[in-house]
Amino acid sequence: MQDNKQMIYGRHPVQEALEAGNPVEKVWLQQGVRGEMEKAIRHLCRDRHVPLVVIPRERLNQLVKGNHQGVAAMLASVSYYQLGEVLPAIYERGETPLLLLLDGVTDVRNIGAIARSAEVCGAQALVTPIKGGGAITPEAVKTSAGALSRLPICRETSISASLDLLGKSGVQVLASDLKGDRYLHELDLTQPTAFVLGSEGDGIQPAIAAAADYRFRIPQLGTLNSFNVSVAAGIMLYETMRQRMSATPEP
Repeated sequence: MQDNKQMIYGRHPVQEALEAGNPVEKVWLQQGVRGEMEKAIRHLCRDRHVPLVVIPRERLNQLVKGNHQGVAAMLASVSYYQLGEVLPAIYERGETPLLLLLDGVTDVRNIGAIARSAEVCGAQALVTPIKGGGAITPEAVKTSAGALSRLPICRETSISASLDLLGKSGVQVLASDLKGDRYLHELDLTQPTAFVLGSEGDGIQPAIAAAADYRFRIPQLGTLNSFNVSVAAGIMLYETMRQRMSATPEP
């Protein structure tokens, strides 16, 4: 159940929030609702890159204790950006891009921990898909120690589309794979880099992993088959920071 303090409901409040460009995490539309309002909400969600979920009236009644008129929304805890705007700005500042793409990471505590490590190690943005990603909730912001309030979060149509943009922008895409033929520390991470992080249960989607420029392994000695996703992210980020600091001449 979502925190009701973040919920708005009713046709006009939800539509006005979307039209005003307010940060919206998700919109719920009652199954069977039709008409101009339904069309307007759908178009606004598409244009604003806001996830829209159609659910039965019974489920909407559970989410909202009030006259919801067939629509409700959860306000976002952070503002969202577009990768096509953030990436050029990184280059314009003279920085070397370091990005993290969250492919199905849904646990809010993992998202918060990843963001905390990302901010500390100098990453400039997180990229998450409209569908299949975890919500940036107050709990995620708290776990991040505030990093999610400072680090741009790019909400994109899909991770695949993001890979295309990154490739065209000169950013190498790296995916962790237990069968990868190179170790993380053998890669050149001083160049523009984006790491793909897979879901807690299934890892990176095969098609996404196949589209990466390199698939690598993180060294390990134990018998478990992988690190927790937030721990793996921390290792990747630290190795990148180490390489880039070593490559920068001291004044």
